[in-house]
Amino acid sequence: MGAAALLVTALMLPGILGAAAALGSWAGAGAGGTHTAGGTHTAGGSFAQGAPTAADGVIAGGSVSVFDDTLPAVTKLDPALLAAVRTAARAAGPDIRFVVNSGWRSPKLQEQMLQDAIAQYGSRTEAEKWVATPDASEHVKGEAIDIGPWAADDWLSRHGAAYGLCQIYANEGWHFELRPKAKTQGCPAMYADPSHDPRLTG
Repeated sequence: MGAAALLVTALMLPGILGAAAALGSWAGAGAGGTHTAGGTHTAGGSFAQGAPTAADGVIAGGSVSVFDDTLPAVTKLDPALLAAVRTAARAAGPDIRFVVNSGWRSPKLQEQMLQDAIAQYGSRTEAEKWVATPDASEHVKGEAIDIGPWAADDWLSRHGAAYGLCQIYANEGWHFELRPKAKTQGCPAMYADPSHDPRLTG
């Protein structure tokens, strides 16, 4: 990694850690987070139906192989996206393991993550730089995947276009979506963060 890449990583680190903490909290929440009946989200994270679970896209332990065929977070992804990720993972070779940190999410999980981000960042405006609303999220549509670890992200940032896989946001080095034209035209310019994406703000 060059000096410029190291600088970008350093600048992104606070946000990366925050987003990772939010995703990690939901991996644990499925196993028994603190939630009470109430019908809507509260400051304590309450839902009448209980905490989001694996059925909502929670990944217990925080990550799972991209080749998993049991968890909805993986199996409910767009088939073309999942196939591209798996093809890229095979091409990367045995020394680089691809995992899914977050894939498909139910609207319930997405809303909980948004509310948690609002609590963490102090405002909805700041939160939406990291987490989209359920009605706009590409994760809820099954058309976005968060890949880890950093070795896999780095490999995809350099080689993903050949598989139609592109990093969409400059502040989210782990978030990839399928862009088939990238195979011949390269990936489109990244948005600074989700709040600049017209799909989410239109």
